[in-house]
Amino acid sequence: MKDRSKDPKRTANWRMSPLTCVVTGANSGIGKQAAIQLARRGARVIMACRDEGRGRAALEEVRAEADSALVELMMVDMSSMRSIREFARAFFEKRDRLDVLINNAAYFDIGRKERRVTDEGLETTWATNHIGPVLLTRLMLPALRRSEFARIVNASSKGLVVFPGLKVNIEDPQFESRGFSVQKAYYQSKLAQVAFTLHLARELEDTPVKVHAVRITNVKLDTSRYPHVSRFMLFVYSMKSRFSITPQEMAETYTWLATSKAAGERTGLYWDAPGVEAPPSRWAADPGHRREIVDLTDRTVAQFLERPSDGE
Repeated sequence: MKDRSKDPKRTANWRMSPLTCVVTGANSGIGKQAAIQLARRGARVIMACRDEGRGRAALEEVRAEADSALVELMMVDMSSMRSIREFARAFFEKRDRLDVLINNAAYFDIGRKERRVTDEGLETTWATNHIGPVLLTRLMLPALRRSEFARIVNASSKGLVVFPGLKVNIEDPQFESRGFSVQKAYYQSKLAQVAFTLHLARELEDTPVKVHAVRITNVKLDTSRYPHVSRFMLFVYSMKSRFSITPQEMAETYTWLATSKAAGERTGLYWDAPGVEAPPSRWAADPGHRREIVDLTDRTVAQFLERPSDGE
């Protein structure tokens, strides 16, 4: 797939007015490439990263690659509800409007065997991939509502097609009383994100805010980030990478959803690529199941929801 961000004609057609975009997990991979592509189009990009050292290094790379000074770094750990609240407070201290929120950050430690919890008592995968993005979205909604161009983009996974019968375990989503599997935890969290996207789109249908989800496919993985993984698993992922697309190619879908007029005319959709829709699973599409996951999520988020001062 061609990197359309480097096509002068497409760049001219897609050039943005100075919109403000937040991209979580922007220090590497798809998030970093999305930050570059958005900055090339004239956007003011906030790279929301967990690790300050890696974030600062990525910030300099993004500014250089995009030839843009409208890129900044803010720190956030998407597994920490406290960190997310602090991020939102810091955001509202500087500005009151947000145009694009891309919930890209995700946790999938391919070498993890046991269940782990955060300092706040949440299972790490569930916290990072679902509860954290929902909390951030809820906190940023006042700023998004002030934009006439508002977009929320959530990250799911194409790997869900391998598990067509998968459901979110409403009784035990955090594996407190059942056997833990990092794969099950990851795909359950991504299924929950699809259901939440469909719900939020309906909730915001009378506002300018458009909500979409992206079905992330196989993307080349930097295995150096997982030094504890067995040689066998490293071999498996190296073979898998041969059939993977680049982060730049995958980021194009984020960028298209964030900038295109077509994506702003519709809401509540699931996308494989720019202009290419994907069907959500029957479980996520079912209104009853969506209501269950939203009720479960809202009960959890309510423990941490603390709206920052936003001038209202």
